[in-house]
Amino acid sequence: MDGMKILFVAGFGSIVRDELVNDTSHFYQGVLGIEFEHVGDYVHTGNLDGVKHFALWPLSQAAESCFGTPHWPSDVPEPRTWIEMDVDDVVEATKELVAQGYRCLVSNREEPWGQTVTRLISPDGALMGLTRTPWMRND
Repeated sequence: MDGMKILFVAGFGSIVRDELVNDTSHFYQGVLGIEFEHVGDYVHTGNLDGVKHFALWPLSQAAESCFGTPHWPSDVPEPRTWIEMDVDDVVEATKELVAQGYRCLVSNREEPWGQTVTRLISPDGALMGLTRTPWMRND
């Protein structure tokens, strides 16, 4: 494909089942603190920094990362998308999630490549990572 060159990710988000719009909006806005603009049931923002990493992550590898096995457990909704958001303090963010009743699949784990991560399934079925990724930060 010589003529096509992707410059950046212009948009990313979840496609949310109608009955989950309120829970999902609360998770991203009320829990994670992302300020959205509302146009009916469509919520969006243009005020987050750009995507630093985009990948197609095989489910077996995601399962290995979360559960230590290449098989996704049947009692956890199987994600169809993933997103990671760097946060100021992964430990504090994890405490807030647990205090609000969210089940963390991985909590405050330091990966061999230096990233610290907490993972959970969001109400819309995304595999969510709250991370500290040192090489992507400007501090």
